[in-house]
Amino acid sequence: MSSMKQLAYWKTYFTPNRYSNDLIPDQTGKVAIVTGANAGLGYATMVALAGHGAHVFLACRSEERALHAIEKAKQEIKEKYPRAQAPNLEFLELDLNDMSKCKKAANEFLSKGLPLHLLVNNSGIMTTPFALSADGIEQQFAVNHMGHFVFTTALLDRIKESQPSRIVILSSHAHERPVEGGIDFDTLNDEKMSTIVSRYGRSKLANVLFGKALARRLADTQVYVNIVHPGFVATELQRHNKDLFGPVVLRILGAITAVMAMTPEVGALTQLYVATSPEIVNKDIRGRYFVPIANEIQPSAYALDEALQEELWAFSEKLIKEKVPA
Repeated sequence: MSSMKQLAYWKTYFTPNRYSNDLIPDQTGKVAIVTGANAGLGYATMVALAGHGAHVFLACRSEERALHAIEKAKQEIKEKYPRAQAPNLEFLELDLNDMSKCKKAANEFLSKGLPLHLLVNNSGIMTTPFALSADGIEQQFAVNHMGHFVFTTALLDRIKESQPSRIVILSSHAHERPVEGGIDFDTLNDEKMSTIVSRYGRSKLANVLFGKALARRLADTQVYVNIVHPGFVATELQRHNKDLFGPVVLRILGAITAVMAMTPEVGALTQLYVATSPEIVNKDIRGRYFVPIANEIQPSAYALDEALQEELWAFSEKLIKEKVPA
């Protein structure tokens, strides 16, 4: 069902935020990975987790940007959380555009012998010009879904060993506007069969489908998988909108963003809720879809289609076998 047709969605505009940084429990002893943690929502999530005691790995493509983010975060945590111990932050190289490098990143983490209590699949790209990934897959689908699919499944045994543990998958309300049929597996790489917007929607639908299928596979464990739409947030994710809208419309959108968009610190609260709130375990919340701030609604009909969830899982595994050396 479209979010616009759900009373639960509209109620979120008239109810107080259901989560805040003050409600995050002590994370001391927890080990977390946040993808794309050098900026935006990922950075805000990393700061909040580390400020509450978690050992956080910034899984990013650029070491330079990640190390800069770490230094910035250390100062920010000192100011925001004056009673916190010195944050434990590390860089983990992750290139979501290349599945072999995603597997390598997972193996690099596994070699450290650490538990993994929390994986936040935060990173992504939006409305980028048509391109193929290093593996020859349409890039938005490759980065937003396949890279995280490879990374997550390669870490899954360690996450199970570390339970109770959690996996947070970022999607978007754009999952409601994919290509016709939801995911066109046979024409995924055909530029003429999709638009810049529907390709993004397709990749975000894949995030929800993956989260639902993964949660079902982990139903008998204490690994809690949930999916999040962070909302309208002022981040770098919109940097490619010039190609979509042009400079004039982009300036108008920029003005609207400045007035209406949430800051990353506020926008991150929904993913922090599913990542840290005791409610997730106490109420056995798994495979659910949340919108700001920490409100559950139903995703689209495509997202709820178990046959499509399983078709995506099989398709993703097949791509790994074809593209990633054993």
